Amino acid sequence: MVFDILTSQLSVEVTTVVTLLLTIFLAAVMTKRYMKRKSVSLMYWSTAIWIFALGVFIEIVFAYGIYSQDLIRSYLFLVAVLVELLALGSMQLVKNRNAKKVYNVFVILSTLLLAYSLMISNIGNIITDYVVFGLLPISVVITSSIITFPAAIILIAVAVKSYLVKRSSKLLSIIAGVIIVSIAGTLYIVQYPAFLYIAEFVGILALWYGFV
Repeated sequence: MVFDILTSQLSVEVTTVVTLLLTIFLAAVMTKRYMKRKSVSLMYWSTAIWIFALGVFIEIVFAYGIYSQDLIRSYLFLVAVLVELLALGSMQLVKNRNAKKVYNVFVILSTLLLAYSLMISNIGNIITDYVVFGLLPISVVITSSIITFPAAIILIAVAVKSYLVKRSSKLLSIIAGVIIVSIAGTLYIVQYPAFLYIAEFVGILALWYGFV
């Protein structure tokens, strides 16, 4: 009964709308901080949160039954770039310049590869129970993974190192939020694909607490 309520169309719509509002508020706060501090890390992170907001908006469109190849291609591209931008923000905290340069080149090449893969792929309708949940072309899976796996490793490694130095509860919340938002797509429970959006909601709440 509880699962049925959580995964109903109304629940999905309400969850995504609330997540969108929280995300826009957080993105605005982070952008304001960037304008004040001119921190490159904040620039990447705030941009990533704006992209997350755009992705959630597209999820709302999907929840209302609107679907097209262009929309799903845009969504899949944004989801991958979101993780990449978060990782780029974290890389600014790394002192090794060569590592930064190598990752910057990797970001450009892998993003172009993903864009090409999405353009040539016929994705079809992968909406299940009002959410994005379905099999993707193998080329899209591979090119997305090339982007997201290294980015996730960078995010976790830099975040854990920062926490060990500062021991901040807010930083711990940011770590949790970043990880959840970054890997939300893997948090499906097979029978309840709407848990993707619930995970995103929890992730943005954690980020909201940490940054605000």
